[in-house]
Amino acid sequence: MSAVYFTIVAIVLYFVADRILDAMERRAGRRFEQRGLIFFALLLVMALVTFAIIRRVFESG
Repeated sequence: MSAVYFTIVAIVLYFVADRILDAMERRAGRRFEQRGLIFFALLLVMALVTFAIIRRVFESG
């Protein structure tokens, strides 16, 4: 069952990272040259934090 949670969270994080990146670009008033790298960094950080939280919840429960 945890695999389902990880998959759902990963999909949600993908869209959240895209929204955050779009907001950052709107605030800067331009498209970033390294858009893919920034998107990857956002997604990676959010995934590591969120997956660690999910792992702790499943270990304690």
